[in-house]
Amino acid sequence: MPAKSKAQQKAAGAALSAKRGETNKSDLQGASREMYDSMSESELEDFASTKREGKPEHVDD
Repeated sequence: MPAKSKAQQKAAGAALSAKRGETNKSDLQGASREMYDSMSESELEDFASTKREGKPEHVDD
């Protein structure tokens, strides 16, 4: 499942970094913290690998 916005892609990248132990979980806030807790590493990889080109900054749900 690709990210729908640049903000989602960035949050997924931050959560993935923490999931891999590259950054501290305590550094996560908001959506990235929720993604860390609720998504697997492979799901986060899918979101984080989405191309940003052509994506809006934010999307209303």
